[in-house]
Amino acid sequence: MFNIGRMELARKRQRLTAKALAERAGISPVTLSRVVNGQQIPDEDTVDGLVRALGFPREFFFRDDAAPISADAASFRSLTAMSARERDAALAAGSLAFEMSAWVRERFVLPQPDLLDLSHERDPAGAARALRQHWAIGERPISHMIKLLETKGVRVFSLAENTKNVDAFSCWHDGEPYVFLNTFKTTERSRFDAAHELAHLVLHKHGGPNQGRAAELEAHAFASSFLMPHDDVVATIPFVRSLDQLVLAKKRWGVSVAALAHRLHRIGRISDWNYRTFCIQINKRFGTNEPDGLPPERSAIWQRVLTELWREGVTRRHVAARLDIPEAELDNLLFGLTGDVSPPSVGGSSLRLVR
Repeated sequence: MFNIGRMELARKRQRLTAKALAERAGISPVTLSRVVNGQQIPDEDTVDGLVRALGFPREFFFRDDAAPISADAASFRSLTAMSARERDAALAAGSLAFEMSAWVRERFVLPQPDLLDLSHERDPAGAARALRQHWAIGERPISHMIKLLETKGVRVFSLAENTKNVDAFSCWHDGEPYVFLNTFKTTERSRFDAAHELAHLVLHKHGGPNQGRAAELEAHAFASSFLMPHDDVVATIPFVRSLDQLVLAKKRWGVSVAALAHRLHRIGRISDWNYRTFCIQINKRFGTNEPDGLPPERSAIWQRVLTELWREGVTRRHVAARLDIPEAELDNLLFGLTGDVSPPSVGGSSLRLVR
């Protein structure tokens, strides 16, 4: 039977209003409304029109219900600038990621989640230290944020959303933590987003965006402390002399120069006046660009999965066909890795085939 829930998921993924979908499908808005509300079973012509309009394989709409993500269950990096349509498109991508993850779990043994429940922790910096201690990484800089999360059992997917309004979001599903990162951002921003979403997973596991600005401030403080541990920052930068010094130093922690300036201000290494001066200089000299930017981080897990599948003769087209989704949606979720099946570097994330 034609699955209305999947039609709505595809509509949201394509950022279409109901009126726009009806126009594309060549049906009246009244007919679409009756179909959505269960008052009318769509005939073959209507189904054909909807399939063409939505750009998903026909089989997609005859699968069982997809697992939805409600706005209350997801923690978004930013809410104020994001439209409802942008939010719904990102959440729809998350539902597709759940199905991709379930399909992969049938074939591979992925790292098990190893996160702490730190919802009792009142101090975000203390929570960041606790998690670092639990993971035995001490004060060391984190060279690859995505790879670290994946080795700790976090399922990391990309959001190829051509907008800066959707930074990232996270959620739990079937006992597994998920993080979705917008690849439209700089690497430094994406790393901070990943740490910010990690904060939501461990500090606000049972909450969502309804926790408000307080939760966002906690996640921001956690991310800053997690990426730039206090003692390491103080030892590396005992004195701040110029903005150029920060541009060079930021590479150690893989953060933006603005994030490093903010961290130094928070721990008392630069005054209010100097911090304001640095912010003005950063905006004047660099604008929205990041000086000496890092190369993009990509998933180690998905590269290994795709490489193993390729060795078995399973291509991107095969994977998309088995999930009944467009190949472009697969690319969007997997950091564009579906065209790269080169062997992963030594020391990648743990991964075993299910035999």
